[in-house]
Amino acid sequence: MLRRHFLLVVPVALVAAHSRPSAAAEGDGTPLQFVPKTPKDAAPLADELTKYPRCPYCGMDREIHHFSRHLIHYSDDLADATCSLHCAALSLALNLDRVPKAIYAPDNGAAGEVKPLTDAEQVTYVIGGGHKPVMTGTAKTSFGSRAAAEAARGDGELADFDRALMLTYMGMAEDTAMIRRRREEKRRESAAPRPAD
Repeated sequence: MLRRHFLLVVPVALVAAHSRPSAAAEGDGTPLQFVPKTPKDAAPLADELTKYPRCPYCGMDREIHHFSRHLIHYSDDLADATCSLHCAALSLALNLDRVPKAIYAPDNGAAGEVKPLTDAEQVTYVIGGGHKPVMTGTAKTSFGSRAAAEAARGDGELADFDRALMLTYMGMAEDTAMIRRRREEKRRESAAPRPAD
């Protein structure tokens, strides 16, 4: 059966089962799978890698990806801690009825093994420039100062948070397709029989 024909004959009861009010968050109708599952946190930066070790959207380890992680603190004190700007963009798109109180990005110009988080409104991003991308084909690397971003720019473009976020949304389709391909390749590799020793 062709997919378009199948979609035309999907039982109405099946569609209704997926849109029941009990499966939505109180007040805003957001499906529960997209509501941050963490308790309210008035101080989300305190010990954030221990409290939020994994990205809720892709499952990646935030400490390993400390140089790309982001944290959104919504006005109702829910914190959504992600591995990257890509996943932070997902959070902002899925939580439309929550107002961000603060958004934090890593300062890749700071010393230390784990880069500290700082106000994303104050950082300068290097788009591309030979930096390591996370969840995207084009890196978007944040620096706490414009001077540090200039020094690490390479052949990349400098951008503020709004432009970096816009570029993230614009590349979402290609990035999502790339992530799906990579994950499928990993599944095939792990399912392949291993040669006997």
